[in-house]
Amino acid sequence: GFLNSTLAHWKNVPLLKCFRMHAIQVDSVQRWMEDLRHMTEVECMCVLQSKPIGVDEDAPGELIVSGAGAIGEHVTRDNLQMLLKRALVVSTELGKMFQRLEKGRWQRVHSTAIRVNCHVRSLIQEYSTARNAPPEMQKYEKSLLEKCMELNVITERCLHTEDEYFLKSMKEAIHEILTDVSDSFSHMIDMALANEIQILICQIEDSDNVFAISTAISNLLSLTQDGPQLCSIIAKEGAVVALLKICRQDCFSTLYAQALRTVASICCVEEGISQLEKVDGILFLADILTDSTCAEGTRAEAAAVMAQITSPHHTSTQHLASFLESMQDIVTALINLCKTASCGEVFLLASAALANITFFDSMACEILLQLNAVHILLQACRDRQRVDTPYSKDQVVTILANLSVLEQCTADVLEEKGMQLLVLLNEKPTSSSPSESAACERVQQKAAVTLARLSRDPLVAQTAIQLKAVPRLIELCRSPGERNNSDSVLVACLAALRRLAAECPESIGPNDHQQLIKPRLVDSFLLCSNMEESFV
Repeated sequence: GFLNSTLAHWKNVPLLKCFRMHAIQVDSVQRWMEDLRHMTEVECMCVLQSKPIGVDEDAPGELIVSGAGAIGEHVTRDNLQMLLKRALVVSTELGKMFQRLEKGRWQRVHSTAIRVNCHVRSLIQEYSTARNAPPEMQKYEKSLLEKCMELNVITERCLHTEDEYFLKSMKEAIHEILTDVSDSFSHMIDMALANEIQILICQIEDSDNVFAISTAISNLLSLTQDGPQLCSIIAKEGAVVALLKICRQDCFSTLYAQALRTVASICCVEEGISQLEKVDGILFLADILTDSTCAEGTRAEAAAVMAQITSPHHTSTQHLASFLESMQDIVTALINLCKTASCGEVFLLASAALANITFFDSMACEILLQLNAVHILLQACRDRQRVDTPYSKDQVVTILANLSVLEQCTADVLEEKGMQLLVLLNEKPTSSSPSESAACERVQQKAAVTLARLSRDPLVAQTAIQLKAVPRLIELCRSPGERNNSDSVLVACLAALRRLAAECPESIGPNDHQQLIKPRLVDSFLLCSNMEESFV
């Protein structure tokens, strides 16, 4: 449920979402007023419950407190935002209560129970005012309120005794009630969110107003950024089907890219991919990708969906059956999109889809080589307009690494002078962003892997040595800072170094040979991973 995923939903966020994150400029006073609404003191909540306080209507910018929450014209938000913020407050308080219960801090356990009760009542009252809750949800609301009141009563009893045996027995009882409250609250929030999502989907399906549909799609897309739990709810309510219907109507052509972007976000979960498969979504995406009359932005978003559904993170691969039927067309369309991309984001989305595809089927690699993919990708790397970030370079070297298992790739790389790209291995982040640092590590690792694979050919090995690949590989092995302390980069560089040493032993000095080549790989790894960088 929602509560169980609150603390964990930022983990394993799909890569494409990270690329799309935008900084939202919000006035600091406005943000404070919004947050204040959800952080009201318990005593004030109790006094003000259902007792509205009005202010002079002529006073501009005044905050109006009414009923269970503060509602002002400049802090009004839709029901979805209210639910998410309230849910976060309640789930945080429940988490604190579990911790304080374990430590036996009874005064704080009771005060937290009061806060939980007030916040839950406030949420239910405010949501009921804005929307008629479904009957099933009303049952959960009633049960939840009863359990919250029971929690208040039982925790208060624990304040007036020091009987250890009694407190121990109460501790177990409170833990059980608290677990019930958490589960009930989670189910109630899930139902409320599902109800709101159904309303958005109905707006998409029933409206013929482009602006109204665009607003509903935008709200759905915003929700997908709040984690896989919400994506699962959105998928189960039929959002993928509704969005693809929009993409099949000529009158909504201006909404295609926005709708496909939302589909890509929903497909970070298995339920989304399953819905896509049920409506022949993969074949439809193939039609978009191969249609040269479609706008580049629309084809790029179709590529984003392809990248998402072919991600190695997905455990199920049943949906790939229909994908294989159209592989030739899809791969051709994607490499052509890489070739003609007008900007970095378009290239990134198309190359990310290709990178994922090359992982699960060698036929895709053969198709790419036939389409002169090495030339297209290496040319793109020399074009700052297309390959302008470590993320794009990561996709390129991933594709090259997977292509390098085929013999034809060696000749193509040599012909396109691709060794210069591979032997540099000096990709470094331009900011302190952890995601950018991780992307740079992947570029170094995969470049080393590609170099090791291609160096099976003596000509490639000689070319790499002439381009001074050996000193750079040694530097990456011996200097943890050069590889950002990455063990995966270290292993890849040791493997590449040993491959070059096998082809040309004299290229390695005696000391380096003794430490990096002669021992077992694991021993060299341990030696290098324990090295401290010298700053002398």
